[in-house]
Parts: sequence; structure tokens; C-alpha cells
Amino acid sequence: MNFNDGYVMTIDGAAVAGKATIEVVNPATGEPFASAPDCSKAQLDTAVAAAGKAFKSWRNTPIAERQAMVAKAGEILIANAEEMSRLFTREQGRNVEMAKQEIIGAGMWMKAVAAMTPPVHVSEDSDTQFIETRYVPLGVICAIAPWNFPVNLAMWKVAPALVAGNTMVLKPSPFTPLCTLKIGQMFADVFPPGVFNVVSGGDDLGPMMTGHPGFAKISFTGSTATGKRVMESAAKDLKRVTLELGGNDAAIVLPDVDIDAVAQSIFLGAFLNTAQICVATKRLYVHEDVYDALRDRLAAIASATKVGDGAEQGTVLGPIQNKRQYERVMELLEDAKTNNLTLIQDAAIPEGGGYFVPVTIVDNPPENSRVVQEEAFGPILPMLKFSDIDDVIERANASDYGLGGQVWSKDTKKAVEIARRLETGTVWINQMLNLRPDTPFGGHKQSGFGVENGMEGLLEYMVPQAVYLAR
Repeated sequence: MNFNDGYVMTIDGAAVAGKATIEVVNPATGEPFASAPDCSKAQLDTAVAAAGKAFKSWRNTPIAERQAMVAKAGEILIANAEEMSRLFTREQGRNVEMAKQEIIGAGMWMKAVAAMTPPVHVSEDSDTQFIETRYVPLGVICAIAPWNFPVNLAMWKVAPALVAGNTMVLKPSPFTPLCTLKIGQMFADVFPPGVFNVVSGGDDLGPMMTGHPGFAKISFTGSTATGKRVMESAAKDLKRVTLELGGNDAAIVLPDVDIDAVAQSIFLGAFLNTAQICVATKRLYVHEDVYDALRDRLAAIASATKVGDGAEQGTVLGPIQNKRQYERVMELLEDAKTNNLTLIQDAAIPEGGGYFVPVTIVDNPPENSRVVQEEAFGPILPMLKFSDIDDVIERANASDYGLGGQVWSKDTKKAVEIARRLETGTVWINQMLNLRPDTPFGGHKQSGFGVENGMEGLLEYMVPQAVYLAR
């Protein structure tokens, strides 16, 4: 696979160019470096029709064969990770090594999901009656992936949907379409025509897809505001939805922690991928006894962290991925300055073009400040003092979001008690950002609807069918 030539969509197993194109910008320079197809309404109709036709045979393909093909697709990702990582960095901004890790991780994730088999429940097996409930596929899936983890989060959708017996039309973010388009071409040699289609386009394509009557389900990862519009669009045809949305995740640090042992992990839990992670720490609550020591240690780590072009040796944190998000982050930073909040910004950023934001720690801002109440999705971390456990749990839960959270303490019993009181779908204790394909992931409140991963995530792409047999 040549990752430097032109980019095409995959529709019904064939390479399809767009009649129009969209520009793809390198966020480290702020300049376009490639173009991707802009899918038309007619091309989308063709993709959905092809997926609908393929579904009739794909659903009847033995699950072992479907699982084998999904596992093979995962192997292809792993085999191409080294070469694809450079393209990934140019369109997404993350450093090359982390890009490669995502692609390999996505391939391994697919292989793990390929080992899952939906259960069959027997309610009765008697002389008079046999009752069996099995799970059957839904149909054609509309999958919309985000720009922060464009390969991994797309494969979170592809693997379970196809194992379950559905077919799919996948749309990557218009900011990061290129690797996904190449994946469509690579997978065309694995799956029968029409089973897996990839289309790309601008802002009009998403609503065109979510409103399309040919889809049985929408799986969307992105912002809460967009997720609400997706759900509204899906309601017109009663499409099923899985929505993995925003978060304003809180981490709670108790006074018994070993600062030297945990500071690096706490830093990465907040700033990894330039803080463009839905479950990154967005609010850091630190007990007053260790607040100053942890703040100073995090500031020292920040000052020693290289921010720059992900293609350059030694870069740890890259740019904000796109101009739209960069402007949101900078506006939040300006608001903090306007309100005279104390900002710690020791890390240097490159001069010139590119969407770079300094790694910023906001020193004990008011609870009602925007940097606390809003999800930055950029390298701005508010640190807040607390003294009382009940109070900090109430503050952590005082959010419309409920995606993830962290608790740091040597007292694991106390940490588990606190974790169980947090209103989030995932809580990490003395670790961060650890996700597994066999464990469900979803949000409480406005952080999501439905789950991904685990058997629960696989069954989101299926519907139960109960068969009653009289004997």
C-alpha cells in the first residue's frame, strides 16, 4: 500500500474518487498538504445500497468466517502500522511513535473483538416447549469517527459491527480522513464487496448520513452538542444509536500519595495526545496537604516536555488537531487571563505556523470559572484544592458529564469507596486511561448513550430474537 499517493473512497469494494475534494491540513504547519474526496449524495446512496445488498449474504455468513475476516483485517493494520504512522502524524499531529502505537493497538483490538461470540440463552427446554433467545444483526450501520483517535475509535465500531453480521458505511472526520481512506482500500481485499464502505467529506456529509433512511443504526463519537443533533436526526426513523460524547473528567488526589511515584502518570492522564482525549483529566482535585508539591512537580514535568511537530525527534506533545478546536482552546485561555486566574506556562511552543498551545496549569481557580466548568479538549488543566472527601465528591459530580474519573491514594479501600460514588462510566484507581476490548465503555448523563466494547458493546450492534417452539 502506497500511503503517499492519491486518496479515494471505498464503495462496494471499488476505489471511488470524489467529484469534489476537501483540503486536509497538517496541524503542525497550519497548511494543506493533501486532498480527500467529498462524497456526494448520489455516492452516499450508492454506498448505502451496496451495504444493504451485501447485508443479505453477510448476515448468513457463518460467524466463524466473519470473525476470521475481522481478525485478518486487524493483522493488516498491524503489518502496515510503521508506514501508515507517518501519514497519521501529518494529518493528526501526534508524534510518530504514538501514531504507530494507535494503529497497532487498533489491529490488536480488532483481533480481540473477533474472538467474541454473542451468547444464546435457553429459557426452557422441556417436553412441551423450547424457548431460545439469540442475537441477530441490525442491518447497515452508519459509523462516524472523530479526529482525536481516528484509527482506533473507528475500529471500535468496525470490528463489533462486522462480527455481529452487519454491514457498514464509515465516515472519518473531515480533519483526519486519509488513514481511514487507506484502510478502506486495504480492507477491500478482506471483506466481500459492500460489507465495508468508507466515504469522506465535509460538514454536510454527517447530517446527510444520519438522516439517511437506509441505516439501521448510528454509532457516533464526538462532542455532546453534535451527539444531540445525531440523536434528533435518528429519531425520525427510530434508528438505534450509540453515542460516545464529551467529558469533564475529574481526578481526585488524596493526601497519602507518593508525589514522586504518581506525578508523571497524573501529568499524562491530563495532557497525553495534547489533552485531546475524551477521558483525559479535565479537573484535578488535590488535597490541600499535597497541593503545592504536586503543582510544582507537574509544572516541572511540563517545562521539560517538548511540544512541537510530531514528525520531529523528541516531540512528546503535538499541536491541537484543527484550527476550529485551536480557536476554542485559545478563547478559553483568554477568558482565564481576563479573569486574572493564575496560569503556569513554562513549556515552550514552536514559533510560526501550527496550532500550538502552551501546556497550562491553572492554579486553584474558582469552581464556577469557565476553565473548570467547560471541557477544554486542549492542554489546559485546572488544579483545585480540597480538604473534605464528601465535598470533593460533590464537586466532582457537579457536572452534566460523566465519562471517566480517577482516584489516587495508597489506601485502596478508601479509593474504591470514592470511585463507587463518582457518577461516571469508568473510574481508574492509581492508573489512567486503561481501556480493554473485553470491558464496556460508556458515559453517564450527557457523556453518552449506550456502550462500546465488551460483550455489551458487541450486542449494541444486534437485537434479541426469541423463538418459541411447541413440542
